[in-house]
Amino acid sequence: MLDMSLGFHDFLFLLKGAGVTLLLTFWAVLLGTVAGIVLGVIRSEGPLAVSIVLGLVLDIFKSVPLLIQFVIAGAVNAIFQVHLPIFTVACLVLSLYCAAYCVEIVRGGILAVSPTTRRAGRSLGMTYTQDLLWVVFPIAIRVALPNWTSLSLGVMKDTSLVLWIGITELLRASQTIVTRTQEPLLVLGIAGLFYFVLSFPIARLSAFLEKKWNWE
Repeated sequence: MLDMSLGFHDFLFLLKGAGVTLLLTFWAVLLGTVAGIVLGVIRSEGPLAVSIVLGLVLDIFKSVPLLIQFVIAGAVNAIFQVHLPIFTVACLVLSLYCAAYCVEIVRGGILAVSPTTRRAGRSLGMTYTQDLLWVVFPIAIRVALPNWTSLSLGVMKDTSLVLWIGITELLRASQTIVTRTQEPLLVLGIAGLFYFVLSFPIARLSAFLEKKWNWE
């Protein structure tokens, strides 16, 4: 039976937590993607030494568990009195984590463009920048989109770890309600439904774009 102590205000609390989750995801994916594109171009097109050093630095963010990164960032913020809002700290950590993976996604997309195609563009008088914008990126985006979508959805689920630095997002909101109602299955089921509702449009949009591009 449903526990009637789970009321309208609890749903509002979960909705507020879902809003925080969505906002964290938006900024993390936006900043991480922009940084990933810039660094991905450098990693694939730049000098070999720069690419190797950049790859080693990014490996740190990919290798260290995200929870540890949150804890360290929160501790640094407090110990050194940086006074950044905790929401900003969470966004920065998630953005760096997202960028570390996005770099390889972008790099893979760029390397998927055949040298022959690029030479054909340059033979038409295109500059290096025009080659990237009008030849490389349109092909690379199609190759990178499925992996980028998976990364974005993964970042959304990873926002649940920000509860360890004191942010009340969807999972922490649901845990707070569970503590009071003692109905974990019901509350977490509703939280899972919220995650599904947030994730489904992104997954469907990605699938639509993939089909559309395959038909062209």
